[in-house]
Amino acid sequence: MADKPETGELFGVPYNFERPSAGRMLSSYWQPGDRMLVKKPFGVGYTLNLANWRSWVVLLVAAVLLFQERKSRENAEYEDDGPVEVVVDDD
Repeated sequence: MADKPETGELFGVPYNFERPSAGRMLSSYWQPGDRMLVKKPFGVGYTLNLANWRSWVVLLVAAVLLFQERKSRENAEYEDDGPVEVVVDDD
């Protein structure tokens, strides 16, 4: 029986199931001069390259959206006015 490859691509999506090391983890998330998305050090797909300024913009936008969502959920808890009566006139 042939050994299955631990790294490669499947339908254009990279995968890597080699045992991760600290050096490989750090070097994969910080690749100066490379594009915004880089191959994940372990698992399937891509991850953000933190050496690219566009990745920080994506993280900032995600943080702002998360903050707004939590704030609106917090405000919704206090705005419960109870049932509303609707009167319809049939003239």
